[in-house]
Amino acid sequence: MHFSIPETEVRCGENGSTYVAYNIHVNGVLHCQVRYSQLLGLHEQLRKEYGNNVVPAFPPKKIFTLTPAEVEQRREQLEKYMQAVRQDPIVGNSEVFNSFLRKAQQETQQIPTEEVQLDVHLSNGQKVKVSILTSDQTEDVLEAVASKLDLSDDLVGYFSLFLVREGKDGSYSFVRKLQEFELPYVSVTSLRNPEYRIVLRKSYWDSSYDNDVMDSRVGLNLLYAQTVSDIERGWILVNKEQHRQLKSLQEKGSKKEFIRLAQTLKYFGYIKFDPCITDFPEKSCHVIVSAGNSELNFHVKLPNEQIKEGSFKVTRMRCWRVTSSVPVANGTANGGSSGKSELKLELAFEYLMSKDRLQWVTISSPQAIMMSICLQSMVDELMVKKSGGSIKKMLRKRHNGSLRRSESQQAVKSPPLLDSPDSNKEAVVKLSSKLTSVTLRGISTSNSGNDISGNNFHGNFAFEGIGDDDL
Repeated sequence: MHFSIPETEVRCGENGSTYVAYNIHVNGVLHCQVRYSQLLGLHEQLRKEYGNNVVPAFPPKKIFTLTPAEVEQRREQLEKYMQAVRQDPIVGNSEVFNSFLRKAQQETQQIPTEEVQLDVHLSNGQKVKVSILTSDQTEDVLEAVASKLDLSDDLVGYFSLFLVREGKDGSYSFVRKLQEFELPYVSVTSLRNPEYRIVLRKSYWDSSYDNDVMDSRVGLNLLYAQTVSDIERGWILVNKEQHRQLKSLQEKGSKKEFIRLAQTLKYFGYIKFDPCITDFPEKSCHVIVSAGNSELNFHVKLPNEQIKEGSFKVTRMRCWRVTSSVPVANGTANGGSSGKSELKLELAFEYLMSKDRLQWVTISSPQAIMMSICLQSMVDELMVKKSGGSIKKMLRKRHNGSLRRSESQQAVKSPPLLDSPDSNKEAVVKLSSKLTSVTLRGISTSNSGNDISGNNFHGNFAFEGIGDDDL
């Protein structure tokens, strides 16, 4: 997750005194507003639970009132502290930390704990109305939805709740996957916009897990509804003959066969993002990014109007990071109590172009954090599969170790990196597909002057190199 504290506000206390409030953003969205004393209380709890050797150092107290410069310095220190806590695989996933964020979110939005009805949407637009408490966390709401649908307990882990925005023009944008430190009811209602909704979708990437889901009647119906929806949105590419076959299977009610055929189609199981900007293969290129099949797929429009398509395999991404920045005026980031700042989000990953050449690729998109979440979940899934673990028990945390690429055959082969859709044209770059394992070392840091995210790199434990025989 991407934690930042891009701004502070001066607030009035109950006794008329003023205090500085820190706006904590999670994944680019305001999550909660807290005081220094609250964060200090969290630190004391974490230190008591895990010890000084595990919990990072906390910004010290000040005796006198802070100057504006000292407020800014403390903001930066608290931001780095929150990022360091979250990045720790034990402390960052602890109930102490997550419950603090949930409580702070509820208090910030001033939503009392009470029983409410929450609409959770399926991929086909159908609503599932569940009775929950406003203070119920994501796992509680997911289980309530599963219970309402009669989805068996052993399949709940195959699905997740996502916050999406569906515009009146039919646009459909993923905002984020709901996490364990947030309250779904508070998250969606605090946006105060009916275009935002919570949607139930499958949470895995490897289509071989579809077999487990399809053994259940409810699981089959959910997967079928999602597949039909993705085809209708154009996320899965279908030619005329395939469309005819799918329609025939649909008319017969052959849902399993429908899904089996869809699995062979290009971009099955991918998430498609809104059009954005990339610096690859050259600066200021318009691109449509899709995530799936252990890769990010690029559909790039070059400045000369030429269209290029290609894929970046997650196993060749040495590391990645999300950068959040705010407009700079007179050397100071705009924001604070004067108004809301507009965050610019970028996802940058270091990619192994050839045996000895790593290159940074940057995507500028409001959905950069969602892209990062997709990358992390693909890596987690690869690591679990390599270790022989089960997706049912896969925890939302990073896994250590190394990983060899799966030998399983994919139904659809991805084009070489930025290959032209025209098969008569040569690829811009062609990469070897056979890989050997290498070690992750020496992640560099950013020198960006207006980067407010800290050195929040995601080291990729599924990273693989190219062997000499592959060149």
